[in-house]
Amino acid sequence: MSADWKEAWRPLIQAVGQDFSEGERQWGADCVEKGGIRRFLEPLEFDCPLHYDDAIARSHGYAGIIAPFSGYLSLTIPEIWRIGTTVFTSAERHAQPEINNPITGIGTKLAPPTSGYFATDLDIEYLKPVMVGDRLCRAGRKLLSCEPKETKVGRGAFTCWETEIRNQREEIVALLRLTVFSYNPHPKQ
Repeated sequence: MSADWKEAWRPLIQAVGQDFSEGERQWGADCVEKGGIRRFLEPLEFDCPLHYDDAIARSHGYAGIIAPFSGYLSLTIPEIWRIGTTVFTSAERHAQPEINNPITGIGTKLAPPTSGYFATDLDIEYLKPVMVGDRLCRAGRKLLSCEPKETKVGRGAFTCWETEIRNQREEIVALLRLTVFSYNPHPKQ
């Protein structure tokens, strides 16, 4: 990259505040179910009756059993595999799914090309309970900030994105803010 590598990020910096989702909703694979909540609680031995006892949940003002807040994000992940499809098209070690992959980076044509990325921050603001029977989606991909930086791993930019987690009634149940460092590694010496 040339000495003006930071200038290549200017189009994305100027787009701060823009929603890149184009109105698309990314729906979780399934509705929230009591058995799924139980499987989420088991390895944690998280014994909170709000998550398995309908009468107790109602006595505390909820409409029924609620999902644990810490499970909201996983409830928005779409199916990766579909019947009749092949997801892993490479036999290479550490191959990743080539379609419907929820772990790929946030891409936009305004950013310069980069070869690496990693998440640096994840902040979730929980606003409403999620009930058994709800189905969640991620809506919006609003760019909150873009800060070009040179770090020990390379040159790139820290970008912060905000996404709403909504239920099937279009109620916002949580706000997710994710900061990612997208970069090109320093040349090996």
